[in-house]
Amino acid sequence: MVAINLPTDVMRTFLAVIDLGSFTKAGQLLGRTQPAISLQIRKLEELVGMTLMDTSGRNISLTPEGESLARYARQLLVMNDEIVARLQKKESSGVLRVGLPTDYAVAFFQRALTDFARLNPDVQLYIDCETSPDLLRRFEADDLDLVIAMYDDRPPTGLVYSWTERPIWAVASDTEVHKRRPVPIAAHPEGCHYRERMIRSLDQIGRPWRVVYSSPGISGLQQAVQSGFGITALTQRTLMRGMKALSESDGYPPMQDIHVGLFFKNTGASTSALLLANFIMQSLQESGQTDFVRMERLSAESRP
Repeated sequence: MVAINLPTDVMRTFLAVIDLGSFTKAGQLLGRTQPAISLQIRKLEELVGMTLMDTSGRNISLTPEGESLARYARQLLVMNDEIVARLQKKESSGVLRVGLPTDYAVAFFQRALTDFARLNPDVQLYIDCETSPDLLRRFEADDLDLVIAMYDDRPPTGLVYSWTERPIWAVASDTEVHKRRPVPIAAHPEGCHYRERMIRSLDQIGRPWRVVYSSPGISGLQQAVQSGFGITALTQRTLMRGMKALSESDGYPPMQDIHVGLFFKNTGASTSALLLANFIMQSLQESGQTDFVRMERLSAESRP
């Protein structure tokens, strides 16, 4: 079998069209005409032997194969551009706006960002914590450079790296608050993936519930559980001392997995943003060896 080489310039054009949502805008950014951009996309489709984009409607949409290729392309270009930046000794400086979800364990990512800041002292990091839907809206509006966020179904534009987390029911070890009816729930505000999964799971078995505590931060939910005020959904990593996990034998069915992703736009990215994106990916890969994440195969057959 003859190996197929995918030119980085063609891959960059492909991502520019996706990120900007227009062949014309991609051409303006890359200094090419609209027909030249279209030609490069056709060249890429011919190389891989499949249709990657649907341009029949008003907006450009990706086929499942196009979505899969886009994720690989983003990773490839992040590594390519970091290699060039390192060899050319390009300075990493400026301000990077990073979004972390309030409804997810952010401790790992805060440590990773702290390590990156220590290694790149000229880069100023601004970290904003919000719900995943809000972060993704701001990312789409170019208000954030890089985002860690949860998502459902087909991932939004910009997904570079993806993994899954399994939520677990958590209750204080020395209470039986989980036996109450209705079930007292401690949850993040509406829009939280964990909240939605708790409610869906209980509704499916016809078990009544009520939200007794709401907080945008995970520490508030952990304290509410530890005090015996209610139960909540956490991950194994955020289950704290004095808590225990509930199972089907306790009357609590498994909750649906949550998809988490690193979102980053290669188009127009600064050297600092490229370095940070790759640093986070490397950190995730290393932590995956200790079962922090279970990586998804980035292929059409296993897309969310």
